[in-house]
Amino acid sequence: MQEFLNWTVDTIREDRLISPWLEEKKFEWTPIVARNITNILDKNYSVIVITDKERDWFLSYILSNINSSKLNRPFLPFYDFRSIFGYIDGVKSDDDITNIKDMLSISFPNGYSFWYIGKSQDNRANIAKISKNSFLWLLDEEKQDAINLKSNDEALDMKLLQMFRLYNKTLSAALFAQINVEN
Repeated sequence: MQEFLNWTVDTIREDRLISPWLEEKKFEWTPIVARNITNILDKNYSVIVITDKERDWFLSYILSNINSSKLNRPFLPFYDFRSIFGYIDGVKSDDDITNIKDMLSISFPNGYSFWYIGKSQDNRANIAKISKNSFLWLLDEEKQDAINLKSNDEALDMKLLQMFRLYNKTLSAALFAQINVEN
């Protein structure tokens, strides 16, 4: 079983579809991804994916690829928040978020985490940012325990796709005990 940080670097270097920029983020990437994968595989958490409106395309991409039969792995519990709560853009207050969290606690008794991808100042981000278990890919904010990107980066879409590729490979490697994300 390979050490997670070394496996991440090796995978970035060996995969011709992942650019070297991601290797520079390895110390930011590995603890955040490790916590997320531990929540899924060890604690049986479900993952509720939310994006800002500009990244709705990426949400569709994630959900159509995360459980692809080509991966030859068990299906994992990833859900579109909009399919659980259709009034996502109507969430305005802390009471709304509290009510949503209550609903999700009932619906996902083993636990859940949000995976948010988008602008940090978007109203949708507030739903995910209040949870300590959230997996955050934030644009235009430097926040600890988040992957921080810039919305004005002309390569942003490609970076998101590369990050997803690495994340999906990491899920498979952890699931099949090739790596231990807990160390």
